[in-house]
Amino acid sequence: MMDLVIPDKVHDESRQGEALLLVPALGKNNGRKLYIESYGCAMNFSDSEIVASILSEKGFETTTDYTNADVIFINTCSIRENAETRVRNRLKEFKVAKGKNPGMVVGVLGCMAERLKAKFLEEEKLVDVVVGPDAYRDLPNLIEQVDGGQKAVNVLLSREETYADISPVRLNSNGINAFVSIMRGCDNMCSFCVVPFTRGRERSRDAVSIVNECADLFNSGYREVTLLGQNVDSYKWVAVAGGDLEGAGTKTVNFANLLELVAQINPDLRVRFSTSHPKDITDEVLYTIAKYDNICNYIHLPVQSGSSRVLDLMNRTYDREWYINRVDAIRRIIPGCAISTDVITGFCTETEEEHKETVSMMEYVKYDFAYMFMYSERPGTLAAKRYADDIPESIKAARLTEIVALQQQHSHIRLQAQIGKVQKVLIEGFSKKSKNDYCGRSDQNAMVVFPVDERYKPGMYVNVLAERCTTATLMGMIID
Repeated sequence: MMDLVIPDKVHDESRQGEALLLVPALGKNNGRKLYIESYGCAMNFSDSEIVASILSEKGFETTTDYTNADVIFINTCSIRENAETRVRNRLKEFKVAKGKNPGMVVGVLGCMAERLKAKFLEEEKLVDVVVGPDAYRDLPNLIEQVDGGQKAVNVLLSREETYADISPVRLNSNGINAFVSIMRGCDNMCSFCVVPFTRGRERSRDAVSIVNECADLFNSGYREVTLLGQNVDSYKWVAVAGGDLEGAGTKTVNFANLLELVAQINPDLRVRFSTSHPKDITDEVLYTIAKYDNICNYIHLPVQSGSSRVLDLMNRTYDREWYINRVDAIRRIIPGCAISTDVITGFCTETEEEHKETVSMMEYVKYDFAYMFMYSERPGTLAAKRYADDIPESIKAARLTEIVALQQQHSHIRLQAQIGKVQKVLIEGFSKKSKNDYCGRSDQNAMVVFPVDERYKPGMYVNVLAERCTTATLMGMIID
């Protein structure tokens, strides 16, 4: 078997630019074809499902060939500069298709649309529609405006919109894993981040709709849900007294309560979540994870830097000691829990000594997985306004190279520690390299590859004895 590198679901590079394809809705076809592709984080892919649901109700059918489309949407990301560059290059390719079909509608959705707003129409003459993350309900009207010869923009941010009443169409789904959005926006003003400006203020979706959506998914054959939010630990929803939410035991439902409610749907429904914020993750959440076998022992806990001074400049609102306290709590309350993280190298004024503090933090935690980036200044952020991007690119790159190499060692160490142990694996499908092998994730989110056994099918749980590993993948055999 081959060394498989299958990225984590938080930001799956293999899905970048993925086009969706839906089964046509009987009796609703309006004769127009929609092409939509997505970039960025899991939240963007979840949003594309909402867009697809809204437009399918208006009779649109999807196509995976943009040259045959009547409407093209590209759902964008603004987190890093190279994400925006990729979108710009993609628009150049769409320009050729529109030249052959002048009636084609081209729209930009998501965070990049929100950041640039109407300026996008000036910069990219090709673009007809610019729509922010809170305005997707308005898409049918905006398309009508373009059909009438007008450019259309709606980038209004909302303090209420959660799309709670819209059942997302599951895009290119394996029918096993699904993302469920539990909140939108972000109130954390991290100085390097554009999300509060592109996704608006934080608001939580009502718990009843979340539990109902997860229950419907389970009843439809799905066996794993990932609860999504920019900061899931700050989830808070006030239940109406006497309402139809059972089991919360409180008028205010916090994230620990929500986790428990979803876990109680069925013990065969695996529950994951992303992303946690170190300042907000509580012992109550950790004890809830420990209490339920079907809440996976895996936490994505972005550190960004190991230096308290740099963390203060980043406006992360915690310091090195606080982060270590949270890691220690995870290790104490959930022994064996996997931890992944995000790291930024070369943030403004970062010294070599402060970089070494990040290295020492990585040595302390020994993360199972990490997303690692060089600092990229984003226009409009607090850092861009307050601090000079003064670390040379060559130094940023050297620091990144160092931590990437270190993380590869740690990932390998974590997987080696699983050899000889039995992993409970949810079969997701065939491995990317061979139809003779299945793949799926362990409770700790490690990818596991093992020979196909005709007794078991995707969507079923199996016990796999891990026999060996690469730097990214466990390999073993099903045991009865």
